[in-house]
Amino acid sequence: MKTWKLTSLSIQHVLAMYAGAVIVPLIVGGAIGLTGEELTYLVSIDIFMCGIATVLQVWSNKFFGIGLPVVLGCSFTAVGPMIAIGGELGVSAIYGSILISGIFVIAIATVFSKLIKFFPPVVTGSVVTIIGITLIPVAMNDMAGGQGASDFGSIENISLAFGTLLVIILLYRFFTGFVRSIAILIGLAAGTIVAAILGKVDFTPVMEASWFHMIKPFYFGTPTFEWSAIITMTLVALVSLVESTGVYFALSDICNQKLSEKKIAKGYRAEGFAIVLGSLFNAFPYTTYSQNVGLLQMSGVKSKKVIYLMGAMLIVLGLVPKIGALTTIIPSAVLGGAMIAMFGMVIAYGIKMLSRVDFTSQENLFIVACSVGMGLGVTVVPDIFSQLPASIQILTSNGIVAGSVTAIVLNLIFNVVPKKQSKSISMVEQQAS
Repeated sequence: MKTWKLTSLSIQHVLAMYAGAVIVPLIVGGAIGLTGEELTYLVSIDIFMCGIATVLQVWSNKFFGIGLPVVLGCSFTAVGPMIAIGGELGVSAIYGSILISGIFVIAIATVFSKLIKFFPPVVTGSVVTIIGITLIPVAMNDMAGGQGASDFGSIENISLAFGTLLVIILLYRFFTGFVRSIAILIGLAAGTIVAAILGKVDFTPVMEASWFHMIKPFYFGTPTFEWSAIITMTLVALVSLVESTGVYFALSDICNQKLSEKKIAKGYRAEGFAIVLGSLFNAFPYTTYSQNVGLLQMSGVKSKKVIYLMGAMLIVLGLVPKIGALTTIIPSAVLGGAMIAMFGMVIAYGIKMLSRVDFTSQENLFIVACSVGMGLGVTVVPDIFSQLPASIQILTSNGIVAGSVTAIVLNLIFNVVPKKQSKSISMVEQQAS
């Protein structure tokens, strides 16, 4: 692959995940009262660690790395718990709990990978579909200008969003090969140029950002360990593994690579290792980013070289905030238009995975119906379980998690337990005869 093509594809992947990666430190840092300087560090170290975590996952060796073109970023599931821990026990307790949860993930990776039999297509297809569905509201809010924007839903924002989406659609309709593979990147560039002409691009972040930022371990202090925080963050890590499993299967299907228990265990270990490093450098727990799966499917380029280069770019962006700030000037409306295509592609791929399911079975229909319904329901009404204990809300406050858990439990009830019972009955009948 030519250098300029490789670079363009890598930049496209950076842009696909950058907004999601940046918003987590902005939300958490703001909620726990960080200063402007501390927040700048948190954003920079997060982008830097996203690159490190991604490279660790793509690089497959004897101990860790699933070896698929997967992108890792900070886990959205951890936002609420981190804010709660920071407010009650302090910032140092956040990183102590993240450290222990990462070690726990590494320790249980082999055992957890043996649960692969509990993730047949009816479960993985449902999970991937749920992931796409729950991301759509994010795209819609961005199309309108971003949650809380003063011009939310304005004609300019809606026009920019649909204009960006139209460019992507036209590129897909009239081009093939490389142009089609970077359609998202071209769409984002075109939308940003038009937005700049309309005066909707703010270059202040680029002007104010520094040229170099030193990365320091334990920037916010030495980690401290509190049992309540450790248990909470460990549950968050387990939930993230469930989400990652669905992404692993989607990518293995796209890349035509069969997943073994050993490969999945190495993927889990890579995530655990990334979580440990995140704690040491006072960043975040890391997990797979599903938006890049949709981009991979749209571009049709499955080379790990693209993701390696993307990881290197993120590392550089984390060290040079001024360069990284360039990606922040893309208006929310422009990002939203591109997100509709990317997140919609995730849904489409989940449906494709579900096409392998035997839908003559009413049980399988019921599993898909309840899991997708639960995932969408919690996304639309996130406060439905707000009266439950905080430890339980980790499993119910996120649509992806709630839907995924529902699919796994219902598959156990309808497809696993009955099989075991039927085997026992047949053995009894054989003995009686």
